[in-house]
Amino acid sequence: MAIHIVQPGDSLWEISRNYNVTIQTIVAINGIQLRDRIVPGLALYIPDESFPFTMYEINAGDTLWSLAQRYNIDVTNIIAANREIDPNRLFVGQLIRIPLRRRLSLQTLGFIVPYSTEQSLVALNQVGEYLTYIAIVSYSFTDEGWAYRRLMDIPIIERAKQLGIKPLLMIRNMVGDNFSPELVGNVLANPMYRRNLIASIVNLASQFGYNGVSIDFEFIPPPQRYDFITFLNDLKAALGNRILHVNVHAKTEDIPTNRIIGAYDYLEIGKVADIVAVMTMDYGYPTGPPNPVSPLWWMEDVVQYSLNLINASKLQVAFPLYGYDWRLPDNATTALSVLSAQNLAISEGVPIQYDQIAETPYYFYRTETAEYAVWFEDIRSFLNKYQLVSRYNLLGVTYWQIQFDFPQNWVFIDRNIIVVK
Repeated sequence: MAIHIVQPGDSLWEISRNYNVTIQTIVAINGIQLRDRIVPGLALYIPDESFPFTMYEINAGDTLWSLAQRYNIDVTNIIAANREIDPNRLFVGQLIRIPLRRRLSLQTLGFIVPYSTEQSLVALNQVGEYLTYIAIVSYSFTDEGWAYRRLMDIPIIERAKQLGIKPLLMIRNMVGDNFSPELVGNVLANPMYRRNLIASIVNLASQFGYNGVSIDFEFIPPPQRYDFITFLNDLKAALGNRILHVNVHAKTEDIPTNRIIGAYDYLEIGKVADIVAVMTMDYGYPTGPPNPVSPLWWMEDVVQYSLNLINASKLQVAFPLYGYDWRLPDNATTALSVLSAQNLAISEGVPIQYDQIAETPYYFYRTETAEYAVWFEDIRSFLNKYQLVSRYNLLGVTYWQIQFDFPQNWVFIDRNIIVVK
């Protein structure tokens, strides 16, 4: 594969000629709306027939010859994938790319919020072949713990199964449009309400043909930390062979009293859950200061901490299919898809910059009334995230949410990743 970073003066015609790829292909793969306009800093994904690759950290005694033997490839392949290194001066801790003759295998999960059945089915049909699971975000529960449906899910369940995707009933502690600490805290603290919640979740999963349950309880009050573990153990026992998928806020240390992360005991959750999905996103969050949504350095810190407590074979990390647009200086925030963020920069005619530490693109633009900062993702940032997943041998990734357009990602998966069904 090739990633072309647009330089001042570049045109799609020149890029097409240099890579021997049609303009139509470049436009389609990269979702460019204004085909006669590109901006400096735009990352264009140019697929080719080269091998996919993983990242390898050099250890004492490693040579390119020994690595070529280990991975059953030619030394010339490794050199071609690492043109910036001196092959005769490797050093311990250095990261290099290793071309692979076989693709990376992952279990992937897409979240879908079915506000519109028609639009949800369009999204599912577009990317379904790249998903192992679909978590259908349709359920909450009452003050007494009875799970109930908020959004229609049956057509999505049926279509998912036709596509070979395992549907998971996703339940959240939602009241209106917000997560409710009081709701989840009161239900978890009450043994009878916990039993109600478990019984109703299992009944709904069975009734509608779900393959499992995805739990997304956020802002659980810290005093209910152990009640949450009790709930998960009892729920897993009641689910039997169905999958228990648990989403947890990202953290790099355990602070049991923290109102956001305190209730998540990674060790115990990792014991009971079939899959634990760490939400490595919203480092930069709405109304907060403009920041990367999922900076690579933070993501790696979270992964390293998580792997001390959760087996890599159970661990998924989150890839955001969105970015944020902050109005300055009050930080009023709008979410937008990765593709919309990219094309906003093009329509505004502003260059896209790239934070080499966070491995994340960003830009600024102005209107007549305000200045804005946008942080989002692109094929560069996602490639680094996939390499991170490969390096730590994680189970896979989640995508919030599949209605957000990011065509580069799905083309990359098609050519470089085996999605385990």
